[in-house]
Amino acid sequence: MAATTSHTSATEVILGFMEDAEPWQLRSSQFPSKVGGRPAWLSQRDLPCLAGMECEICRLPMAFLLQVYAPISGQDRTFHRTLFLFCCKTPDCYTHNDSRCMKVFRSQLPRRNEFYCYDPPPEFECPTDPEPDQSVLPVSGVKLCWMCGCPGNKACSRCHTVTYCSKHHQTLHWKHTHKRECCSQDASVVTASPFLFPESDLVTEPEEKEEETKDKEEEESAHMSADVPSLAEALAEVDLEEMAMHETEDTKVFQRFKKRIAPEPHQVLRYSRGGSPLWVSSQHIPSDQDIPPCTCGAKRIFEFQVMPQLLNSLCVDSAGASIDWGTLAVYTCSVSCNHDNHYCPEFIWKQDFSSEQHI
Repeated sequence: MAATTSHTSATEVILGFMEDAEPWQLRSSQFPSKVGGRPAWLSQRDLPCLAGMECEICRLPMAFLLQVYAPISGQDRTFHRTLFLFCCKTPDCYTHNDSRCMKVFRSQLPRRNEFYCYDPPPEFECPTDPEPDQSVLPVSGVKLCWMCGCPGNKACSRCHTVTYCSKHHQTLHWKHTHKRECCSQDASVVTASPFLFPESDLVTEPEEKEEETKDKEEEESAHMSADVPSLAEALAEVDLEEMAMHETEDTKVFQRFKKRIAPEPHQVLRYSRGGSPLWVSSQHIPSDQDIPPCTCGAKRIFEFQVMPQLLNSLCVDSAGASIDWGTLAVYTCSVSCNHDNHYCPEFIWKQDFSSEQHI
């Protein structure tokens, strides 16, 4: 996503699509945009702590959902820049229009740094160096949780070779495979963790601009042809009129959403730094006051949104409660302030579908 997002104008929209990729293409050294798997951490120091990675509702560790590589041209501190999105895997935490089950972090580095080469890696050439150890970051030596790929310093008390971010993930791994692997040669082999979402590359292409004149002409025509209200209509109860107006507005917003995504129905992400989200409903749209400023004091601006189509690829469908959203809008610091190697929390807004809406 680097080549496009670094020059994205406020009105341009870049669409993200899932695509299979070779494992080496999704390593940190390739600066990937991707969905699922373990995080491909950018900075290898000062990763988010366990408390910062917990769901604010159930207090369990969250799972890595996706990351977007989005450098900003014109300033060295954002030569490398990635946004990381995490979500809870407890379906009951997904209450209506409540984003406490999700978190987003920003990491950025100058071109010259201690982790990566000054020159970019070859795009289509597999690295000759051996596959990195997924249990520890190579430069900083930070140990990672076997289950989720987040920082984990809690080692198995028997084999001392596998580490975890929490007792919860240690218990999950023990029940999954580690009970029979512990203290054997297989204990250090990183097999597929059941906690992770399926991994895919995120590839991008610009959205074709849509002519909006037709919608405006149809609206004007509808107003011109409206009949003069009868006495019975004028005497209708006010609350029923307000309800009808609300339903009409909500339907209009949802139809606009469906029309906009129809040319590219498989899009899972929309990127437009400084632009505006494509909302699924007229309800629960944030005001400027709802978006908190960055810790540096600067205003946060919209950067990208995650689309509901992504849910189809996450294998989270269930008959009862399920991981769900209408759209996830991510807002980041307008100046992309410097926090050295630290991962800076940003803001996410979860908007759900109205009860009668369906894609």
